[in-house]
Amino acid sequence: METIFIVILITVVLLAVLDVMVGVSNDAVNFLNSAIGSKAASFRTIMIIASAGLLIGAVFSSGMMEIARSGIFTPSMFSFYDVMIIFLAVMLADVILLDLFNYIGFPTSTTVSIIFELLGAATCLAVIKIITNDDSFVTLLQYINTDKASEIVFSIILSVFLSFILGSIVQYITRIIFTFKSETRIKKYGALFGGFAITAISFFILIKGAKNLSFLSEDVKDWIKYNQILLIGINFVLWTILSQILIFFRINILRIIILIGTFSLALAFAGNDLVNFIGIPIAALQSYDIFVASGSTDPRNFMMSELANNDIVAPVYYLIIAGIIMIITLWTSKKAKNVIQTSLNLSKQDDGEEDFNPNFLSRAIVRGVIIIGKVLDRVLPQSLQLKIDQRFENPKKNLSLKDRTTDEEAFDMIRASINLIVAAVLISIGTSLKLPLSTTYVTFMVAMGTSFADRAWDRDSAVFRVAGVFNVIGGWFLTGISAFIMAAIVALIMYFGEEYGIFTMIALLAFILFKSYRSYDKKDKAITEDTLVNFTNDDIDSLQKILNKNKKQIGKVLHKTAETFEVSITSIEDENLSHLSDNKKKLKKLLNSIQDLKSNFYRLLRDMDNSNVHTTKDFVKSFGYLQNITTSINFINTSIHTYINNNHKKLTDEQIQDLKNINQYYSELLIQTSKDFINNDFYNFENKRVALDEKLTLALNNQIERIQQQKVGQKSATLFFTILTEVEYTVDRIEKLVKLYDEINNQIRIKN
Repeated sequence: METIFIVILITVVLLAVLDVMVGVSNDAVNFLNSAIGSKAASFRTIMIIASAGLLIGAVFSSGMMEIARSGIFTPSMFSFYDVMIIFLAVMLADVILLDLFNYIGFPTSTTVSIIFELLGAATCLAVIKIITNDDSFVTLLQYINTDKASEIVFSIILSVFLSFILGSIVQYITRIIFTFKSETRIKKYGALFGGFAITAISFFILIKGAKNLSFLSEDVKDWIKYNQILLIGINFVLWTILSQILIFFRINILRIIILIGTFSLALAFAGNDLVNFIGIPIAALQSYDIFVASGSTDPRNFMMSELANNDIVAPVYYLIIAGIIMIITLWTSKKAKNVIQTSLNLSKQDDGEEDFNPNFLSRAIVRGVIIIGKVLDRVLPQSLQLKIDQRFENPKKNLSLKDRTTDEEAFDMIRASINLIVAAVLISIGTSLKLPLSTTYVTFMVAMGTSFADRAWDRDSAVFRVAGVFNVIGGWFLTGISAFIMAAIVALIMYFGEEYGIFTMIALLAFILFKSYRSYDKKDKAITEDTLVNFTNDDIDSLQKILNKNKKQIGKVLHKTAETFEVSITSIEDENLSHLSDNKKKLKKLLNSIQDLKSNFYRLLRDMDNSNVHTTKDFVKSFGYLQNITTSINFINTSIHTYINNNHKKLTDEQIQDLKNINQYYSELLIQTSKDFINNDFYNFENKRVALDEKLTLALNNQIERIQQQKVGQKSATLFFTILTEVEYTVDRIEKLVKLYDEINNQIRIKN
C-alpha cells in the first residue's frame, strides 16, 4: 500500500478534530443564542445543559454517513484514488472556510459548506475523467447527484424567507397576547403556552433527533412516523398539566421552555450535524478498509461501488470522541462567543452601538417600510393603533442596586421561547417533508423575524440591523460558492500534483491556520487595547466610579492621540502612505470607541438618580471634547495623506524640523496630561502648554518668513497652516477638559 494514502488518512483524521472545533464555534449560536440573550439562567447553567445535549446527541447518533459517502457523488464512477483526493480536498477547504467565517463572526452553515465542497471536488474530478475519456459532458449527471444540490439551494431560499416571516407573525401575535408585562398573563395562559411550546420542542426532538437514534428499532421509528398526531396530542395534554403545576409552585415556565429548547437544539445539532464534521474522515477510513479488503493493488482503477452500501455505520467510539471535543470547544472557543455576539447584537431589544454600517439597500427597505407604515396609519383606526401600541410598551425596569448586573438581557424570555418554538417546528416540518433545512439559517432568521416583530428594530437601529442581516445572508450564499470553488481548486492541484500537490496543500493549510491563529490573537488584543473602558450598571449610584472610569477614558484617548499624531508627522518626512493609511484606520477605531462610549453613557444616564444629573452634564461635555480632539488629529492625518498621495512637493527641511519640534512638545503635553488625569494632578499642564504655544508661534513666524521669501509653495504652506491650526485647537480642547475635570472634582467633594 502506498504511503501517501496513510498520510491522507492521518491528515483527514487530524482535520476532523479541527473541523469539529471550528464547526462548533460556528454553530454554537444555533442553540445558545436564545438562552444567553434572554438570561434565562446563568451562563454556566446554559453551557452545562447545552453540553449534555451535545454529548447525548453524539452518543445516540447512528452515524449514518450516506451524504458524505454517496449523497453527492456516485461512488461507482470513481476509483479509490479519486475518492481519497475528494475527501482530502473537502476537509482542507472546509477547515479553511469555517475558520474564516468564525474569524469574521458570521454564522454560516456547516451543512451547506460540506455539501458544496463535496460537489466542487467531485465535479472537478468528474470533468477531468470526462475530458480524459473523451466523453460527452452529459455524462456528468452519472457522476454527480444534482438533485441533492438543487434541494440544498432550494432549502436556503425557503428557510431564509419562511423563517423570517413565520418568526415575525408568531412573535407579533404572542406579544399582543402577553405584552412586555407578561407576569400576570403567564399565570392565566402560561399552562397552555407551556404545553404548546414544550410539545413543539418535544416533537422536534422526536422527528429531528430520534430519527437517527441507533438504539431505536425500525418498528419504533415507523410508529413515531405514522402516529405523529397522536404523539402531539398526548404531549400537549401532559405538558399543559405539568406547566400548570410548575406555575402553581411559582416556577418560571418560560425558563423551563428555554432550557428544554436549548437542550433539544444542542441534541439535534450533535445527532444530525455531526456528519458535517466527521462524515468525511469516516468515509475515508471506510474507503481504505474496502480497498484493503479487496486485495487490489491498483488504487487508480479500483472502483468504489461498495461505498454506497447503507449498512456501513460509524463506530460508537468515534461519536463519543467527537462529542467530547464538541463540549471542550464549546467551553473554550473565543470565536464561538464572537459568532454568538453577532447574532445577539442584531436582535437585541436595546439600542446603542451597532456592528454593521448601513448601505443603500438597507436604507431603501427601511424607507419603504416607513412609507407603508404611514399608509397604514391613515387606514387603521386610531383607537386600534393605540391599543396595539400599548401592547408593545416596554416598561422601564426599576431594579434595586443589588439586582443590577453588568449587562442586560438582549431580549425577554417571551421572545426567546418563540425563537426556540418556531425554529423547532420549522426544522421538524422540513425533516418530515425531507427538505434539508439548515439549522443555522432557520434559527438565525427566526431570531431576526422575532426581533423585527418585537419592534427591536426602531428607526434609530433598523437601517443597521437590516444591513447586518443582508451581510450575513450574503455570507451564507458566499459559503456555497466559495466552498465549491475552493474544493475544486484543491482537488485539481492534488490530483495532478500527486504526492507533491498533496503535501503542498497540507503545508499551505498549516500555514493558513497558523496565520489565522496569530491574526485572531492580534485582532483580539487590538480590540482590547483600542476599546475604551465602558460604564456598567454598577456605576449608576456612584459618581466616584464614573469619575474614575472617565479619567481612564480621557487618559487613553490622549495617549493614543499622541501616538497617531507622531505617526502623521514622521510620515511627512518619509512620504509613507502606508503608515498614514494604517493611522487612519486607528483613528477611525478611536472615533468609533468614543461614539460607543457616548451611547453606553446614554444608557447609564437613563437609569441614573436625578440628584446626579447636573454633574453628568460635565461628563457628556468631556466626551464631546474627546471627539473634537480625535476628529482634528484625523483631519491632520487625512490632509497629509491627500498631500502626499497627490505627489505634491516634499516639505522643506525647515518645515519638517518645525513640525518635529511641535510634535515633541505636543506629545509631551498629551502624555503628561494623560498621566495627570490618572493621578489627579495638573501642576505641570500650564508650563507645558506655554512651551508648546511658543513653538507654535515660532513655527508660524518661520512659515510666514518662508512664504515672503518664496521658499515654499502654496500647497505646502496650506498643509503647514492646517497642522498648526488643528494642533492649537486640540490644545484648547485639552485645556477645557482640565478645567472641566477640576469642576467635577469640586462638585463631588461638595456632594460628599
